[in-house]
Amino acid sequence: MTIDSIPAQATTEQNVQWERVRGRLRTEVGEAAFNSWLKPLTLQTIDDRKVAMAAPTRFMRDWVVKNYADRIRALWQEQDPQFDSIEVAVLSARAPAKSTENGQDDGQTDADGLAAPNIVASSGAHEGSLDPRFHFDQFVVGKPNELAYAAARRTAESETVTFNPLYLAGGVGLGKTHLMHAIAAHIRARFPARRVVYLSAERFMYEFIKALRFKNAMAFKDKFRSVDVLMIDDVQFIAGKESTQEEFFHTFNALIDQNRQIVISGDRSPSDLDNMEERLRSRLGWGLVADIHATDYELRLGILQSKADQAGAEVPQQVLEFLAHRITSNVRELEGGLNRVLAYSNLVGRPITLETTQEVLRDLLRANDRRVTIEDIQRRVAEHFNIRMADMHSPRRARAVARPRQVAMYLCKQLTARSLPEIGRKFGGRDHTTVMHAVRRVEELSQMDAALAEDVDLLRRMLEG
Repeated sequence: MTIDSIPAQATTEQNVQWERVRGRLRTEVGEAAFNSWLKPLTLQTIDDRKVAMAAPTRFMRDWVVKNYADRIRALWQEQDPQFDSIEVAVLSARAPAKSTENGQDDGQTDADGLAAPNIVASSGAHEGSLDPRFHFDQFVVGKPNELAYAAARRTAESETVTFNPLYLAGGVGLGKTHLMHAIAAHIRARFPARRVVYLSAERFMYEFIKALRFKNAMAFKDKFRSVDVLMIDDVQFIAGKESTQEEFFHTFNALIDQNRQIVISGDRSPSDLDNMEERLRSRLGWGLVADIHATDYELRLGILQSKADQAGAEVPQQVLEFLAHRITSNVRELEGGLNRVLAYSNLVGRPITLETTQEVLRDLLRANDRRVTIEDIQRRVAEHFNIRMADMHSPRRARAVARPRQVAMYLCKQLTARSLPEIGRKFGGRDHTTVMHAVRRVEELSQMDAALAEDVDLLRRMLEG
């Protein structure tokens, strides 16, 4: 169907709800996928519990329906439970062809409203495709990502091709896209004459299919085989797409033969990519594969401190430490949590405290929660007081070791259902009376020592579900 057949127009409130849905989608699927498939969607009407949206092409409509429809419907129902179905239409054939960013018409419009693209080689990375927040200066470096950062920086600054390809491997929200954008932005600033194309693997496939449909394959090949730097994000997307893999394989070889730089990112190392042709997996691993590992506590804390400084906000150190301990899934959620806390404080006018942080991030913290064990408590306390995990079980009685051990025993009593003898056995086979003494001692000291009370409270908040 076309949008002409849909009746009532969306209200102002419904348009606001649509912006909220779009914001959630952007966060969940990532910038590259959002820009390729979801950003072009427009809200048309809402009628009789059905939300109607429009896509510019039939191909894009079919892709959205197949891959995102269920999630879009669920997000709409969060806005208003009455919405129980969605419909994605194709823009009417009578709609005028849209203009490209250089002011030219997209081309002729077919019966489905699909504009034939004018595919031309780009000169320089497109400003609109790069996130201005993602530069090297904004990237926080730690042990889990130092190799990837160093390789990305070398690639961006070098006058010659160094690693070809540079392959950045890592899970969701660990910084791959940040580094990709930073490379492109740095090259644009340092070598403005270089032709750089940055796009997601989804977009590469989409443009390839459009080129075939409009018999424009030569222009497509010219665009991607005449660049100085080709950057493809989330290459795992083309796994199982035989025709797209074939075209990408030949594009890859053509650029390598011309000594042109290629930068690729993927959620796994090339050797672990399923449904990818062996010859392509081999070529992706030719250069340097730089893994970005899951963040550790120190890196998460550094990221939070950096983001708070950039926002010009004063966030108590306890709150930063709490977030760094509790939100361990990925950097995107970590930054999102801090942004929510900052926004709440700014809009409501309440100071940022541990209490307000827990209140604002209740849903996010719950998602990161799991059952607390004695081992978890020992590890967290040892990390907090900068002692070895082995000290929790050792017979050492030095105060620097004994006091954290007592705090850990106290927290085990408060946060687990284990008996005193069971707790004692986990602390080097100690007697249950030792645990009882530790609990009483921590309770007494917390009344007299404000710093210790703060430490215990922070640890409890970080550990409890």
